[in-house]
Amino acid sequence: MRLQLTARTGHPDLLDLPWDRPLEVWQHPRLVEMPMGIHRHVVRTVRYDERLYHLKELPRRYAEREWRFLRYLRAEGVPVVDVVGVVTRRETPDGEPLESVLITEHLEFSVPYRLLFLRQEHRSLRDPMLDALVHLLVQLHLNGFYWGDCSLSNTLFRRDAGRLSAYVVDTETGELHSEISRGQRQMDVSLAIEKCAGELFDLQAAGVLTASFDVFELGEELQQRYDDLWNELTSDEVFADDERYRIYERLRRVNELGYDVDELELVQDEPGVTRMKLRTSVLEPGRYRRLLRSLTGLDVQDNQARRLLNDIHNYGAWLQQEEGRALPDPLVAHRWLEASFEPTVAAVPEHLRGRRDPAEVFHEVLHLWHQWSAAEGGDLALEEAARRYVGDVLSVLPEERRITPAEDDEAPDDDLDLDEELLVSE
Repeated sequence: MRLQLTARTGHPDLLDLPWDRPLEVWQHPRLVEMPMGIHRHVVRTVRYDERLYHLKELPRRYAEREWRFLRYLRAEGVPVVDVVGVVTRRETPDGEPLESVLITEHLEFSVPYRLLFLRQEHRSLRDPMLDALVHLLVQLHLNGFYWGDCSLSNTLFRRDAGRLSAYVVDTETGELHSEISRGQRQMDVSLAIEKCAGELFDLQAAGVLTASFDVFELGEELQQRYDDLWNELTSDEVFADDERYRIYERLRRVNELGYDVDELELVQDEPGVTRMKLRTSVLEPGRYRRLLRSLTGLDVQDNQARRLLNDIHNYGAWLQQEEGRALPDPLVAHRWLEASFEPTVAAVPEHLRGRRDPAEVFHEVLHLWHQWSAAEGGDLALEEAARRYVGDVLSVLPEERRITPAEDDEAPDDDLDLDEELLVSE
């Protein structure tokens, strides 16, 4: 068997697979069935212990191009699937050349868009999905990347403390530039609106979305949200010399959106008038993720990190009141891990741990703890809230660590409204 495998360390070598045959004819014990979006190439999935890998067959030029793009975007902090390797120079036993194969690791707890709409009422998904797509496009464009293929099928979604985070799946049509032009950005957004509209119309035709869902209105809103976010992050701002407080306000707004300012330039075009120019970027991990990881060692999604940091702050305030002294942040975080986070996550039995990742479990328990405590007129013990959450909520939610093909055909559950409420909560 002849081939060339370029791969990152820390993964299986995958050399026991039948690389001398086209993917579509493979029959191998490592193959597993997974629901996939619409692809122009053959995609198969293999399992090594508890890890899943997706194999996509495509011409060598595009395979190596996508390998480079995914690695670059990941290094720049853009949410993308984890690319593992690329197999080239494949041949059949008769010496006939075969197409190359790109290898990516399955993104755990990610859900394809069709399954999200099958599981939840569309009104609860509309805003979180729009925001996730807009942030993803803006992050790509800030890094000089023209996607050219933004669609719901080429995006994976993960729950992120009541919101959604979007991940790039496919970059073979992308282009990398030192700086992306306004025309390129607008073309990318227009293509995204067109492709997403087609996919949503398909869902309407299949009866997954109701006829009342206005696809055209959603496209207009995607454009508006993109323009608003891009302008907030990149537009110049003019202010008088006695309005320098506006520098702080602008930087605070940028940070609250999850972005960092690489470069700040102040230009005085005329006496008494200053123009502020920003160069904004997304750094990996984000501001809140960096802080949470330094305090606790936890590596989570952006909104999850913000939610957990808020709870650490609240826990620290309670400790100060209880003990009569302020404690350093690292000590507060350590005690919060031991007293709050770890016991809450440990309350989830083994057979339910694939339904939400640990940070999302903690967020959802906190959300319901607030609701239940308010309803009962006093603080419910967090341990009791976790027990009730496991029994009343988590036990009836579907698996999300890995989706099985049968779930792609399931009908929406109109009675499951707790999940919808948790998705849009802050």
